[in-house]
Amino acid sequence: MIFWQLFWSFFQIGILSFGGGLAAIPLIQNQIVDIRGWLSIAEFTDLIAISEMTPGPIAINSATFVGSTVAGPVGAIVSTLGCVLPSSLIVVTIAWLFGKYKDLYIIRGVLAGLRPAVVALILSAGLSILSLSVWGEKEISLSADSTDFAAAALIVIGLLIIRKFKINPIIIILSSGIIGGVYYLII
Repeated sequence: MIFWQLFWSFFQIGILSFGGGLAAIPLIQNQIVDIRGWLSIAEFTDLIAISEMTPGPIAINSATFVGSTVAGPVGAIVSTLGCVLPSSLIVVTIAWLFGKYKDLYIIRGVLAGLRPAVVALILSAGLSILSLSVWGEKEISLSADSTDFAAAALIVIGLLIIRKFKINPIIIILSSGIIGGVYYLII
């Protein structure tokens, strides 16, 4: 039963996550934390951080991690297959259809219509991660007691360095992880 739940949850994520990994984060959170309760919101934040830092797409890394956590190696395989299968089927079908009908005006219109939805999903994911990082909860709080000023400072400094010096974001992520790890070990 758990294998079917893993497969079905990640199949839904795989079939509904248009726009790549960052757009899939709200869908993953909904399935893993809200509906199934396999991870807490804090564990989910760690999952996203690990999935971002490891090679490969976020959704697939998340599927593998959650499947392994919930049901061991077989769970990892089943959830990863559930995540990858819809994308594979959709890509093959769209490639065939696009090759056959690429000059139709309606096809171009549908693709143009998806762009704003993808941007909204990515923005939603970014705001969720921001609020979890700085306030430790899903909702933004204006209370100084619940604000993690060190995390906020790391975010602002990281963004400024990326914008000003055009440094690779991976270096910023690794540096922030090291600085945050040292800081939180000290306090």
